[in-house]
Amino acid sequence: MISRLNVRQLAEEREASLSPYAVKSKQSRGRLKYEEPCPVRTAFQRDRDRIIHAKAFRRLKHKTQVFIAPQGDHYMTRLTHTLEVSQIARTIARALNLNEDLTEAISLGHDLGHTPFGHIGEEVLNELYHHGFRHNEQSLRTVDLLEKDGQGLNLTWEVRDGILNHSKTGVDILGEGSGKINTLEGEVCKLADAVAYINHDIGDAIRAGIITEGDLPVSTATLLGHSHSERINTMVCDIIEQSWAVRGHDTTTSPTIGLSPQILTATNTLRDFLFERVYNRHSAQDEAARAREIVRLLYQYFNKHPDRLPPEYSLYSDEVERRVVDYIAGMTDQYASRLAERL
Repeated sequence: MISRLNVRQLAEEREASLSPYAVKSKQSRGRLKYEEPCPVRTAFQRDRDRIIHAKAFRRLKHKTQVFIAPQGDHYMTRLTHTLEVSQIARTIARALNLNEDLTEAISLGHDLGHTPFGHIGEEVLNELYHHGFRHNEQSLRTVDLLEKDGQGLNLTWEVRDGILNHSKTGVDILGEGSGKINTLEGEVCKLADAVAYINHDIGDAIRAGIITEGDLPVSTATLLGHSHSERINTMVCDIIEQSWAVRGHDTTTSPTIGLSPQILTATNTLRDFLFERVYNRHSAQDEAARAREIVRLLYQYFNKHPDRLPPEYSLYSDEVERRVVDYIAGMTDQYASRLAERL
């Protein structure tokens, strides 16, 4: 019989066959606080499990992706988006012989700090809070501090790095975010995030009657495909093909995760189309205006009445504003709406 200790060791030994550019769990830079290794799971498998069992992960099912309180059961939520990112990222990581466990952990944790009401909530908190607000930084704060009543999840450095630096600029899907990701697995997650949201947001916009499939730029349909599955397949296969050198053993080069120029251009065209026809128009609708009002009301109320904050938030910061931001960012759409009505 294989001992429990050998289970993890065998998994770590199997990682030796991964690409030389893959991060091996045994070589992780470690955790904020030292812990004895798990007898069964590698460090990255353990991180993945901690994220899935986190309260912040459960709340993603009631957080907006784009459409606020939609009348339909098939619209994306922050949770279903996260699961799609994980699936796409794992497919790419497996094809490139990278560490699939690390890729999955980053993917599942990347949006834990997202606000209620999607990017609208993020924009309002960024306007109101004097230090600014970025969901990727809040995601890291969630896993480092807010979970487990101030103890945090104590994740590995590599997962934390991927969570912090996954966010992109508004210019292009390969644009730099708040910092450079230090693992190829993190780069895979960053691209998988874009592939997922571009395609499922098209589906939601069509479902909402804002656009039709025929409205999509003709040039993108020709290159990427005429359906949801065709577009995702084209993008994923292109990423794998362009990044194929990652699998090899020629360490004299510096392989990267990317898209071919043609597919990148088409993908960015599709993204620009979404901003013009979906995101910007949606942000001017009544539901978006109400969401902004709710976040502002909550922010102003709890800054004036910090004694009304849940007592556990006093553990997270000595600054009232910071505690208020933590509280609001963790809310689901439903909870924020109910609380605003009650107040």
